[in-house]
Amino acid sequence: MVRKTILKGTYCLLIDLNRNESIGIGKKGEIQFKKGVYVYVGSALNSLEGRIRRHLRKNKKMHWHVDYLLDNSSSGIIDVFYNADGVKHECELAKEISINGEEVNGFGCSDCKCQAHLFYFQNKSQATLKSREGFKKLNLEVKTLEELD
Repeated sequence: MVRKTILKGTYCLLIDLNRNESIGIGKKGEIQFKKGVYVYVGSALNSLEGRIRRHLRKNKKMHWHVDYLLDNSSSGIIDVFYNADGVKHECELAKEISINGEEVNGFGCSDCKCQAHLFYFQNKSQATLKSREGFKKLNLEVKTLEELD
């Protein structure tokens, strides 16, 4: 019997929002989002692959703040970066990305003391560059969605 390795680690979702939009985010209520690309930083210590695949699905129970953003017809995941070293680097990575990104205050960080785990960038190239730089500053190997299979 072959046992599948369960990946654990930290990830970034790059989410394109193709227009300015007011979106209801669970108990947080309505948030005004600007057209652009958002980087969401998360972690999974039980199944990184399962968590990322869940985010990619359209039909799912609304659980995390990011679920509400992704459920909107104007948004979609355009890229995924992750590190599967078995350690939760979520807050450290969010801190690095926050240096260059515009924080969506209180988003995705209800279980920690961070200001935000969602950051706005005007375009994909900025979001990609700053996400990759964040992993690099923390000495974390960056993998992409293609490497998850």
